[in-house]
Amino acid sequence: MVAANEANDLGAMLVEHRHQLKQAAMKILGNAERAEDVVQDVYLKVIEAVGASEVRQPLAYLFQAVRNLAIDRHRRFSFENGLFGLEEEGEHVPAGFGEPEANAIGRQRLDIVVRALEGLPERTRHVFELHRIGGYTQREVAAKLEISPSLVNILIHDAMTQCMVALEDSHEAA
Repeated sequence: MVAANEANDLGAMLVEHRHQLKQAAMKILGNAERAEDVVQDVYLKVIEAVGASEVRQPLAYLFQAVRNLAIDRHRRFSFENGLFGLEEEGEHVPAGFGEPEANAIGRQRLDIVVRALEGLPERTRHVFELHRIGGYTQREVAAKLEISPSLVNILIHDAMTQCMVALEDSHEAA
C-alpha cells in the first residue's frame, strides 16, 4: 500500500509512462484493449490505495503491478476460453443441425449450467448474467450495480468456477 500523496505521485507517474506500461501488458495479453484495461485498473488501484509505506522505485512498482495484473487477466482469459470457448466460435454454425445425441448432450450440459447458476447467490448470478449473457463489460456491470470492478471480477470467476465444477461432477457421475 502507498500513502495518499504517494498514490497521487504514482498516478502521475503512471499517466506519464502509460504507453510503456500498456506495451508491457500488451506483451503478456496480446490484445490492446485488454492491455488498456489493465493499465486503467492499476491506475484506479494506485489512486484508491491507502497506507503509509514508501515505494522506493515507483516506476518499477508500476511495471510490476501492471505485469502481475496482466498475468492474472491472461490466466483468467485462458480459463474462461477453456470453459466457454471463444465467443466468436460457432457464430456461423447453423442452428438445429447435428446428431440427435449431440443435441441431447448439449441440452443436458446447458441444464447443468442453468442449475449451477440457480444455486448461486442472487448478486453473483446477476453479475454473471449481465456480463456473459447481457454483453456488459465488467466495468459497466460495476457501474450499473454500484460495486467495484474487482468485486465484479471475483463474482464472475466464482460463477464460472461453479459451472465448471457442476459440469465436471456430472461427467464423473455419468
